[in-house]
Amino acid sequence: MELPACLAVSTTTDTAEKAEALARGAITARVAACAQVSGPVTSVYRWQGAVESAAEWKVLFKTTAARYPALEKYLLDAHDYDTPEIVATPVVAGSPDYLRWVEEETAP
Repeated sequence: MELPACLAVSTTTDTAEKAEALARGAITARVAACAQVSGPVTSVYRWQGAVESAAEWKVLFKTTAARYPALEKYLLDAHDYDTPEIVATPVVAGSPDYLRWVEEETAP
């Protein structure tokens, strides 16, 4: 049996409340099976020609490759950053039961 193609997708936002809202919205919409919020983390980045530093909360979503476009659209619509981080990393190995659960929970 082939394992489902899973992704870990991350984004950041500037408050814990916004991070949890993004997480809950993605789970409710079934575009992610799970979302973990961690933070605060310190982000250092270049924005509009200046080096900036900010406290942010990271949200890590677990989804399938098939549901990634819907998750990305959800994040772009729901996020209040002009250019939110949306980075997908393939899950190259994992518990078959967990990966199956991710697939089941993200089925449209």
